[in-house]
Order: sequence, then C-alpha cells, then structure tokens
Amino acid sequence: MEFIDYYKLLGINKTATSEEIKKAYRKMARKYHPDLNPDDKEAEKKFQAVNEANEVLSDPEKRKKYDQYGENWKHQEAYQNTGNGGRGRSQNQYNNADFEQAFRDGGFSDFFDSMFGGGGRSSSGSSIKFKGQDLHAALELQLRDVLESHKRTLEINGKKIRLTIKAGVEDGQTIKIKNHGGEGVNGGPNGDLYITFKIHSDPEFKREGSDLHKEVKIDLYTAILGGEIIVSTLSGKVKLKVPAGTENGTKVKLKGKGFPVYSKEGVFGDLYLQYIVNIPKNLTAEEKKLFEQLAKLRNHG
Repeated sequence: MEFIDYYKLLGINKTATSEEIKKAYRKMARKYHPDLNPDDKEAEKKFQAVNEANEVLSDPEKRKKYDQYGENWKHQEAYQNTGNGGRGRSQNQYNNADFEQAFRDGGFSDFFDSMFGGGGRSSSGSSIKFKGQDLHAALELQLRDVLESHKRTLEINGKKIRLTIKAGVEDGQTIKIKNHGGEGVNGGPNGDLYITFKIHSDPEFKREGSDLHKEVKIDLYTAILGGEIIVSTLSGKVKLKVPAGTENGTKVKLKGKGFPVYSKEGVFGDLYLQYIVNIPKNLTAEEKKLFEQLAKLRNHG
C-alpha cells in the first residue's frame, strides 16, 4: 500500500488549523455518509477515507508523526534510529487503484495500520450527527392565485405539507420551511425544504413588483371629445373620466389599485393604465365625407 495524502483527502493545506480540519472533515463526511448515499459503494469508500484522514489529522500526536515521516513512512524505524533527518526512498502517492484496494473491506487502510498500529481508533465518523439533506421543490401558480393569502396542501416525498402562501409572493421567490427536508443522520436535525414559486404572467396585467400595468383601448371619438369609460382592475371595476383631447399612449395612475405588497397586510402597489386610441377602419362613404369636412375645417378654419 502506497502513501496516502490525508490533507489532499480533506481538501486542506498542511498548515490547516484544527478548526479548519474539523470543518473540512464534517463537510466531506456529510457528503459521503452512507446514510445519505444508500447503496453507493464509491461514496462508502470515500467516507472511510475521510474518516481515516480525520482520525490522523485531528489527533495532535498522530498528526505530528504523520507530518514527520511523510512519504517515508515505510522507513520510519530507520529514520528514528539515524536521528539525522535523512530521507529514505520516496514513495509515490496512492492512485485510484490503490484507493480502491485500501478501503475495499471497510475500516482503516493498511497504510494506517502500518504507521499507527491497529489500536486507538475512534468511531466518531459513524456516530457523528449530520443534518438531513435539504429538499427543493417548485410551485407553479397564476398571478391571480397570489392576490390573496391562502393555504394549500402540497405532497413532497410522500409527505403532505400544509403551506400558507402569502399574498404578493414574487415570481422566482424562494421560501424555507424548516425541518421539512430529509431526515437527520444519527439523531441530527432534519434538513429544510425550499420552495421556489413560478408565477405565470397574466394576459391582462403586467406585473412589476407590486405595481401593475394595463393597456386600455378607447375609441377615437372618446379620445377627441372626452367621456367616461369602465375599467376592470383586480379589485373590481372602476369608472374613469377621459379628458377631451387625450392622446394615444397617455398614462394614468390609479393609486392603491395594484398588487398586494408581500408580507405587508393591506398595502398595495399602483395600477398604471395606458390608453390606446383605436383608429376606425373600413369607413363608410358618409363617415369618410365627414372626416374630409373636418379636415377642411381644421386646415382652413
């Protein structure tokens, strides 16, 4: 069995502090823990490897011995006897085949046994508590579905979850439901559930935050002469006065007629209307004659 680089296994430098070693180990151990990777033999071997690396590097005495002999571990007795710091024949670091061989039967590698003997092993790797996996889900809704707060029951991973959807939730917004993810390992806490909302666009209203935008068509005669129109909003219909001489593209703001502001009960954005003037087509001969007369009056009157 060739030399095993425990620092490389944990993804840390040789100057790593004990806290950095602990943090790296917990991250790697969680990633490859058998309970989080069922029936994954490769993950199981890697878990054994990082557990062994932690066994050595987290123990000051073992780490000191490991750092002292390094790749010359096979010659440690001669190294100790000479006391001159001479270097023996360097051993190559393990390759993939060595890795497979080292951890094929579980437990610790031959390299570990050769350097530290078979005793003094800790079982912390298999009993350490890990938070369960976080779960992610997407929920698709129509714009009008989030006009008011409401409750909805979702089924995720075979479990039913009663969820309160607040009015005004944004497209792409993610909420966290604590402890509703995967089960913890060795008594660790459950993971969390993250739900991302997909709010579909509305054919009538365009949403920008808590404000809404809508195009309203008016006929040419109302635009020229003025008049009253009825406009539908998400909170009902309103009657509006259109001033005489209203130009195409004119914008009007209806304060508080927009979308509810998320997590602010009773607070709403604004509704912006843009008037689109319809130009009459397929005029009758009489209508065309009247427009021609009007044009003459405008040009010569």
